[in-house]
Amino acid sequence: MNTPTKKYNPVKYYFIADPSYWPIVGSTGLFFTVLGLVQTLHDASIGPYLMAAGIGVLIITMFGWFGCVVRESLNGLHSKQMDKTYRWGMLWFIVSEVALFAVFFLALFYTRLFGIPELGGDPFEFTKALHLYKGGATHHYLWPNFQAVWPLLTNPNPQLFKGPEGVIETWGIPALNTLILLSSAVTVTWAHWGFKKGNRKQIIIGLILTIVLGAIFEGFQAHEYIKAYTELKLTLASGIYGTTFFTLTGLHAMHVSIGVIMLTVILIRCLKGHFLPEHHFAFEAVSWYWHFVDVVWLFLFVFVYWL
Repeated sequence: MNTPTKKYNPVKYYFIADPSYWPIVGSTGLFFTVLGLVQTLHDASIGPYLMAAGIGVLIITMFGWFGCVVRESLNGLHSKQMDKTYRWGMLWFIVSEVALFAVFFLALFYTRLFGIPELGGDPFEFTKALHLYKGGATHHYLWPNFQAVWPLLTNPNPQLFKGPEGVIETWGIPALNTLILLSSAVTVTWAHWGFKKGNRKQIIIGLILTIVLGAIFEGFQAHEYIKAYTELKLTLASGIYGTTFFTLTGLHAMHVSIGVIMLTVILIRCLKGHFLPEHHFAFEAVSWYWHFVDVVWLFLFVFVYWL
């Protein structure tokens, strides 16, 4: 966008890329990443090495594959139909991400609405109305002293899983992080307006602000985790509350990190003049992803930290 006379002249035909080896390379990297993670969780010595190798292959795949797409775009090979293809592809990718988070939220809801009440012999009213409660005997014979209270600080068997000594305060770091992410949604939208107006300065400032806010969010999240482990004894091994807490917030933190990396790449491309007011879907795709991350955090704040 630093070349005002540059025009976007896409090809009139549907561009089909040459056969690529990147999909099989990326799949291999993903396989070893997951395999290494599973081995690490089972305390296998080879686990971290497999996971590191898999992540390395994934990084190489991203640089190589995305580099090919960028070169195609700069060479004017992306037609309007290709633009639609990328938009639908990004849309379905976000749908798959929604499904991923939905699975973990459903696990949280099942635990809170069915699992814990059954163990504690104290069902929610709607479970009784639906005739779904069958936990009286379970409570009486197995865990007669267990109380169904959420957040769960005392597990049914404290000797097997010692519960945390406390939970993260809702109106501390979580509330601050909510404000930070909502602010980042404003800055990335402001940057998008810069694309519409052809204002390169506004785009760059908006992207930098969004990246900084995302990094601050991650810093506060890391501080929260340190406090949880060292002061509150809230860990992955502290029972179902710790497991659901770190699974959901950790998965979200990983997505924020990916989003910050994507925004940084877009910023570099903006500085190199890769985009035009009428041709900047790479930025739009990343902004969609960032807004998705913001919305997920709102659900996390309400159902993990607040309620």
